[in-house]
Amino acid sequence: MAPSTPLLTVRGSEGLYMVNGPPHFTESTVLPRESGKNCKVYTFSKDGTLFAWGNGEKINIISVTNKGLLHSFDLPKTVCLEFSPKNTVLATWQPYTTSKDGTAGVPNLQLYDVKTGTCLKAFIQKKMQNWCPSWSEDETICARNVNNEVHFFENNNFNTTANKLHLQKINDFVLSPGPQPYKVAVYVPGSKGAPSFVRLYKYPNFDGPHAALANKSFFKADKVTMLWNKKATAVLVIASTDVDKTGASYYGEQTLHYIATNGESAVVQLPKTGPIYDVIWNSNSTEFCAVYGFMPAKATIFNLKCDPVFDFGTGPRNAAYYSPHGHILVLAGFGNLRGQMEVWDVKNYKLISKPVASDSTYFAWCPDGEHILTATCAPRLRVNNGYKIWHYTGSILHKYDVPSNVELWQVSWQPFLDGIFPAKTITYQAVPSDLPSEEPKTATAYRPPALRNKPITNSKLHEEEPPQNMKPQPGNDKPLSKTALKNQRKHEAKKAAKQAHIFRFGNLGVTLVPCCPDALGTLNKRFWILGVLCIPLGTL
Repeated sequence: MAPSTPLLTVRGSEGLYMVNGPPHFTESTVLPRESGKNCKVYTFSKDGTLFAWGNGEKINIISVTNKGLLHSFDLPKTVCLEFSPKNTVLATWQPYTTSKDGTAGVPNLQLYDVKTGTCLKAFIQKKMQNWCPSWSEDETICARNVNNEVHFFENNNFNTTANKLHLQKINDFVLSPGPQPYKVAVYVPGSKGAPSFVRLYKYPNFDGPHAALANKSFFKADKVTMLWNKKATAVLVIASTDVDKTGASYYGEQTLHYIATNGESAVVQLPKTGPIYDVIWNSNSTEFCAVYGFMPAKATIFNLKCDPVFDFGTGPRNAAYYSPHGHILVLAGFGNLRGQMEVWDVKNYKLISKPVASDSTYFAWCPDGEHILTATCAPRLRVNNGYKIWHYTGSILHKYDVPSNVELWQVSWQPFLDGIFPAKTITYQAVPSDLPSEEPKTATAYRPPALRNKPITNSKLHEEEPPQNMKPQPGNDKPLSKTALKNQRKHEAKKAAKQAHIFRFGNLGVTLVPCCPDALGTLNKRFWILGVLCIPLGTL
């Protein structure tokens, strides 16, 4: 039987506390409220039954089901916490420091036995990035990057290194999800003209020239993000450069690669140029969604052959979120965008709702697959902090705004294992709510004083492309009316004018029109024709 409600954990300058999820939204008694501003970190176990947090003095572990304190550790400087998948180990990390005389500091990565409270092992981990060891889901193996090697431990015995994966300067690795056989994806950056590459291995077969399951090499990669699908059959690699040498993008250049454990690999061909904002796997492991291209960005679902399955058109979006059951997809525009969300039924490719969560800095699906959490948190935004609970049909079920002198730092759902909440039939009608729906304020475009008394012309900065199933089908087009035909000709004339260099002589427009494709962008007299346009300049 599924639990009635997941908990919501809230951390801010008011302290740390928990809230009962929908439909109650009352403060929970599982965790006594921790007042003050000293709470820097908290975490749930993977199944949501354990909760650990730091209050600036100690790290505490409680049982969510029994509401009892299990352990308390004197680790006041801890800023990172993580449970192993089966709740056997709690990993803690503190910033690494050295003494004034230059001697090495003490180990700052501790691994504690959750059952006994004893410290199993302590390591020196200088960087905060990728600080936590990676476990397989059954905790049979555990891996961490040590001096450009991947060290493997078995059955949580951290005193003996069971295996090592050694390549030239391994920068990053990702352990596959799911049961045995375990797989690992490793990334080695290129150097001295050699390309970067990602390789897939099956544990513990690391030796030999043909040990790798798959290999994909590429240039233009200062860093990569590797994403396994849930069934551990393929990896998506987002390769990024810090600087785009062509000058097309301020944010560098990104490419998307697909690597399968059967040895197949490909570059995912994205129909629109520009940055790759987000890539996410569906939980069914047979498709993925990419959000890419200069604004307004495109969103497309691809299959395992990297062929486009459905095109959502363009819009103000930079993120994608599949529901836990994989049957609903949210496309959203957060950060410097206005927070518009599109909620899609990906079984029928039908739009469910288009709510707007303005100023949101955080988004998360509830484990029940029905509710959505959006929040505005500091330090990303220090004003209008608060959070909202939505139903995917667009209704706001709960809203909390912190006082003006208070900051919200973090808010998150209690996690649950897969299968605890069954998938429900999708509904398209907005569920009832006591809170009014928030209509976004439509900002009017600035008009200079000279144009304020003149008729407004409908002009768009960008021509947005509709979703694939909303485009007019060929053969079903109706004949254009005289007015529409006239507007179409005007539009084509404007397009043609942009390809010409126009100079003004009195009331006439003198144009230099390129007659050879090679002459575009140059003023070579050999390839340009001098002509006079009969169109008044005011219409161009």
